[in-house]
Amino acid sequence: MSKAVKAAIIGSTGYGGVELIRLLAHHPQVEVTSVISSSSAGAPIAEGFPHLTEICTDILDDVDPALIRSKAEVVFIATPPGIAARLIPSLLAEGLKVIDISGDHRLKSRSEYETWYKKEPAEQQYLDQAVYGLCEVYGDAVRGVDLISNPGCFPTSALLGLIPAVQEGYIDHSTIIIDAKSGVSGAGRGTSVGNHYPEINENFRAYKINKHQHIPEIEQVLSDIAGEKVLTTFTTHLVPMTRGIMSTIYATVKDGHTVEDFISLYSNYYEGRKFVRIRKNGTWPATKEVSGSNYCDIGFSVDERTGRITIVSVIDNLVKGAAGQAIQNLNLMMGWDETLGLNFVPMYP
Repeated sequence: MSKAVKAAIIGSTGYGGVELIRLLAHHPQVEVTSVISSSSAGAPIAEGFPHLTEICTDILDDVDPALIRSKAEVVFIATPPGIAARLIPSLLAEGLKVIDISGDHRLKSRSEYETWYKKEPAEQQYLDQAVYGLCEVYGDAVRGVDLISNPGCFPTSALLGLIPAVQEGYIDHSTIIIDAKSGVSGAGRGTSVGNHYPEINENFRAYKINKHQHIPEIEQVLSDIAGEKVLTTFTTHLVPMTRGIMSTIYATVKDGHTVEDFISLYSNYYEGRKFVRIRKNGTWPATKEVSGSNYCDIGFSVDERTGRITIVSVIDNLVKGAAGQAIQNLNLMMGWDETLGLNFVPMYP
């Protein structure tokens, strides 16, 4: 193989950025040469993350596109929404390849972004340029590009669980309900009352009902797949665990398809894509079974009494839902095997 690609991580002091550092430490073709945080510049990263002691000894850089270009060839942006939109024009102008994990380039409509994210959107030319990096579906489109928009964590779980059925007309897409649950790390490292330990421990609550910013992302992709507008009911819940997403999806079955039909359809659709695993009839996945890995596990049950299907799709929100999929996108961008550096066995128990 050629020499290692040099990578920078903007937002290195968030959970997504730190997860990138962990995963890239095992990548044979990537060297992390710059860890970046505007809020903590000048401090050793291990000062805030002692688990990186003697593993990553870097001093955190400030955000400076020219400095980043002097150190790196590709940059991951793992910041809260609203920041990447301002940074990416300068990064691209410096000749860097960019993988945006923040969400600023997922929606193709500036007005939709403004409505759902309540922030200033990226310029339309960059929204048009960004390729949506849901690897198992749009993987061919990301090869050789300069700007990839990494999907959201909830959309990754929900879309991988829905796309084959929507594309092949196995379900009535007007009946889709997505009941999604996430571990607390999905809220980021910043503290708030909502993810304060006494508030979340021994508790289970829904949030952002009918207002979650991932709704238009899910509908945008499903509409693209279906060739017509798709609307969904999408409800998120916070679960008192650190990692994991479970999307329990409901829809009306068309044409009498059985659970074996769905298993066959999904097995064929994802054939050769190592990170999607389809469960046998009568078995359903749990978040613990993908923890720490880049896998998405999917199981099915068709209720003949109601004519509805239940699809259960699970991922680790920090890996397949963020850093792992970003590395998978990097692999495809660079023309490498998409599994490179990602062959982790899930942590269990």
